Amino acid sequence: MTVHPFGSDMPQIADDVFIAPGAHVIGKVSIGAGSSIWFNCVLRGDVGRIKVGERTNIQDGTIVHVTGGRFDTHIGDDVLIGHGCIIHGCRLENHAFVGMGAIVLDGAVVEPDAMLAAGALLTPGKVVKGGELWAGRPAKFLRSLTAAETAGNRAGAAGYARLAEVYRAGE
Repeated sequence: MTVHPFGSDMPQIADDVFIAPGAHVIGKVSIGAGSSIWFNCVLRGDVGRIKVGERTNIQDGTIVHVTGGRFDTHIGDDVLIGHGCIIHGCRLENHAFVGMGAIVLDGAVVEPDAMLAAGALLTPGKVVKGGELWAGRPAKFLRSLTAAETAGNRAGAAGYARLAEVYRAGE
């Protein structure tokens, strides 16, 4: 079973969400239309809430959790989260991009059209402003994104939404 209750809390999942085999969605989790949760992801809404917007993709092996009593996790619309990330008690706003293997910790924010590079560690309470690229461990401002990079990030999220439709259709 992929979708699990936690106590009396059952995940609320739009009808057209793709949840890949091996993924687990637990408890107080809501997932919006057209989103995709890929192979071996865990979204564990046991001690707080996880909200995933529409057309967002959470790629293979990513863990999403909360900080009980302090920080829920909010992931907006059209967000692209790369393979093997840890998303914990934070906020990823619409059109945010989180690269493969990145970690986003408690109270941190990735604003719209901002990018956290692959392998980066965004420490508690840090804010990646819209249009910025942050990288490193700990993550720091690297530079402003170009218009082409922003468009490419948006296209990547849209591409995953289309790929999820193919998987749902069993093609």
